[in-house]
Amino acid sequence: MTDQGLYRRYERAFGQLEPPFAYVDLDALAANARAMVAMAAGKPIRVATKSVRSADVLRRVLAIDDGFRGLLTFTAAESLWLAGQGFEDLVCAYPTTDRRAIAELADLTAAEPETAPVLMVDSVEHLDLVESAAGGRPEPIRVAIEVDAGWWPLGGRLKVGPKRSPVRTPEQAKALALEIDRRGGVRLVGLMAYEGQVAGVGDAAPGNPLKNIAVRAMQGASMREIAPRRAAVVAAVTEVAPLEFVNGGGTGSLERTAAEDAVTEVAAGSGLYDPVLFDGYRSLELRPAAGFALAVSRRPGPGVATLLGGGYIASGPPGKDRLPEPFLPSGLRFDPLEGAGEVQTPVLGAAAAELRVGDRVYLRHAKAGELCERFEVLHLIAGEEVVDVIPTYRGDGKTFL
Repeated sequence: MTDQGLYRRYERAFGQLEPPFAYVDLDALAANARAMVAMAAGKPIRVATKSVRSADVLRRVLAIDDGFRGLLTFTAAESLWLAGQGFEDLVCAYPTTDRRAIAELADLTAAEPETAPVLMVDSVEHLDLVESAAGGRPEPIRVAIEVDAGWWPLGGRLKVGPKRSPVRTPEQAKALALEIDRRGGVRLVGLMAYEGQVAGVGDAAPGNPLKNIAVRAMQGASMREIAPRRAAVVAAVTEVAPLEFVNGGGTGSLERTAAEDAVTEVAAGSGLYDPVLFDGYRSLELRPAAGFALAVSRRPGPGVATLLGGGYIASGPPGKDRLPEPFLPSGLRFDPLEGAGEVQTPVLGAAAAELRVGDRVYLRHAKAGELCERFEVLHLIAGEEVVDVIPTYRGDGKTFL
């Protein structure tokens, strides 16, 4: 469908709604989900909840295809809440220091020792904190070890990738596994290694051909290094304890990570919504599935339309790539002197001349789930009809981070 056709479709569906509002296009969501399952080539996809942030959307994704199994959460409190909502197979991707949540998780583990949510650890300090907060409950808390999947060229003098786990080598991973094994309050069930420098960095950014070449070279070298190291880590850890899962990857590295024999599952979430940052990936052919609409509130001059609101800036290093992007009608751009503003956002371009006060402009967020922190509900569209209005985490009264 052309941009013009999509704009007309959205206008027919949302014509009675007053901006600002957020939406999810269920047709695009389903297409993206099936494309991601195909890229995973038989490996199950654990859905990254931080990139979705709506329990209802999570349920819908898990129902689209049985290639989606389980959730990768971002806080322990979120894991507990989702478990209370009936979700199963939960792994918290980030170590927690929330002692109250750990105590609640220990109670849940006592009742459900084989299926309670899993906590991530990467140090003895994490183990000490978990056991202390659990307070000697009878069943050990299920934990997984995160291993650094960054690329360290030049003998480690240069380090590329997210600054996450201090555990890198098979020897370090095995030592931590042995420490877990000797304790009574924790039990090792999984392993995770997230190569963010591949999964989370686009290799086809518009207007940056030399940077794209460098990124592709870095990513190729990184995957050639991590694959055998990840396999060696898995082999070393399984000498200590059997593993229920070995998790890796993200939307941007689904195909490459899923191809590794040592990986039993991949993680992904952002590709479901296909935010602006994912326009810069050669390997992805996805459809924008989530966005928000703002109203034209005034016309300060020829060729300029000013929207009410819009300053929904994504996390990460400050830059133009963290701004939302005018999507529909096509042909709009931000004023470089104002960008996306706190209470007003001017848009320029040929299409701006056709906009009138009260018209809707549709925008896409730079990242995926962060959009949901700005809105209490999502309007779900199928075809040319709004078929449901469902809460985001914020709408459910939950602001985990």
